[in-house]
Amino acid sequence: MKLHKEFFHYVIPSMLAFALSGVYAIADGFFVGNALGDSALAAVNIAYPLTAFLQAVGTGIGMGGAIQYAINAGTENHKRGRQYFGMSLIMLTISGILLSALLLLSAPVVLRFFGASGTIGELAQEYILYIAFGAIFQVLGTGLVPFIRNMGGAVSAMAAMIAGFLTNIFLDYLFVWHLPFGMMGAAVATVIGQAVTFLVCVAFFIAKKKKPLLRFGQDGTFLFKTILKVGLSPFGLTFSPNITLILINKSAALVGGAAAVTCYAPVSYISAIIILLLQGVSDGCQPLISRSYGEGRHDRTKQFRNLAYSFAAAVSLLCMGVLFLLRGQAAALFGASPQITARVAYILPVFLSGYLFVSISRVTTAYFYATDKDLQAYIMIYGEVIILFLLLLILPQMTGIGGTWLSVPVSQLAAMCISIFLIMKEKKKA
Repeated sequence: MKLHKEFFHYVIPSMLAFALSGVYAIADGFFVGNALGDSALAAVNIAYPLTAFLQAVGTGIGMGGAIQYAINAGTENHKRGRQYFGMSLIMLTISGILLSALLLLSAPVVLRFFGASGTIGELAQEYILYIAFGAIFQVLGTGLVPFIRNMGGAVSAMAAMIAGFLTNIFLDYLFVWHLPFGMMGAAVATVIGQAVTFLVCVAFFIAKKKKPLLRFGQDGTFLFKTILKVGLSPFGLTFSPNITLILINKSAALVGGAAAVTCYAPVSYISAIIILLLQGVSDGCQPLISRSYGEGRHDRTKQFRNLAYSFAAAVSLLCMGVLFLLRGQAAALFGASPQITARVAYILPVFLSGYLFVSISRVTTAYFYATDKDLQAYIMIYGEVIILFLLLLILPQMTGIGGTWLSVPVSQLAAMCISIFLIMKEKKKA
């Protein structure tokens, strides 16, 4: 009973925090879609992977450092844990500055590659321009939350995300609906929301007297490399839905044109929330798994993993049922036209079919990187992307735009099969 209580104490706040992280873009899509129409909705959707990349970098570095912090807490090596905290903070700051410059220089080219053109392309560029100026807050805001969670502050991590989310919603309402700021207003609202999340994180560290150690001696390079090695997995796990978004948008633009891209926008928003909820389950149990692993309590580690499997599957089935019943109204929430709403209602069940597969693969991946099994985590994350890419080369040629949609759940099924294979292989070695 104690194990279940501890599990849900970490997982429920984590689920809400991850879901809210995805709501930033959805909120922007909701307000600009209703205010500016289908083209603005599609523009936010196409531009979102660039925003998500900032968040993924922050999550990768933050989780890479926080996992090592938790493992060292399990072995009671608190000095080393503080060093990982300090190195992560430096890496997050430098990454935020560099990514801001990179976005300002390359965004137009990248957006064209994603399939943005005409009015959609112009709106997407305007949105990303203002996102770029606040990149450091995006990176720091998402990167510090994992440390709070691994320091026992799961509720505080959720509070930081909620504060940022509410700020974003209020400013979207003000800047997009009441002031004529359009795409710029939506982007600025997102940046300020992330800045609020960052400030709440800083307040937590000050209140709890959690100080990073910025003296590394000769271990600086080792700490840096370890954070990168571990962080590649949570980075990939966070960003992989957006790689899916990029690939599907590109395929949809080539096979079905602008209407297909617009049709996919509300589907991607819905999918993002569900996948982030499932990632919240997996990353919510990560501190428990990492700490148990660091303590050498391997039975307890597997108990947390198996509990995560059950809960994630239950969440996915519930979401599938609710969304299937509401499929006819889903797109209208984002201001989509009646024609787009009808098409979304038709294709949404295709995407719903993959959520159960995702629930298994996400937990498996988090288990691997939480226990320093980086190779298995890499296979899980990047294998799914490669499979999706290959499917998009084949299925649309055979069945048209339907093949584009079908590629997503098929790749998710393949990832689940790989995860089961790797877990069974680990059991045989034990």
